[in-house]
Amino acid sequence: MTFLLDTDTCSAHMRRPATLAHRFIQYTGQVAISTVTLAELYAGAYKHSKPKRLLVLIADLLQEVDVIDLDSTCAERFGQVRGTLLQQGISVPTADLLIASVALVHDLTLVTHNTADYRNIPGLRLDDWLIP
Repeated sequence: MTFLLDTDTCSAHMRRPATLAHRFIQYTGQVAISTVTLAELYAGAYKHSKPKRLLVLIADLLQEVDVIDLDSTCAERFGQVRGTLLQQGISVPTADLLIASVALVHDLTLVTHNTADYRNIPGLRLDDWLIP
């Protein structure tokens, strides 16, 4: 595994698959999402007025990626990073830090267009597949 996709990248792929199709083909077998991202995708689908269509898109996405659980090692890394950042007066949204913790524990590059929320996390590698 090489890449962990953030929720925004998954959403973009589900809305416009042609935009990211070449990346998914290029990195077949090297792309994962965390259970946190999966939960965010499900929340987005179920808040929608027509969730069925989005649930089908999520099912399709799950055929293209591996899913990595947020386990106790990730939880500890989350605590370490959050504590350190809070001591420095830096706040990162909880879901984003949980996703970043999965990337850090599994030594993955986080693929996101939302680099601002992640830039202060030490040791986290970022890539943005949505930059033209």
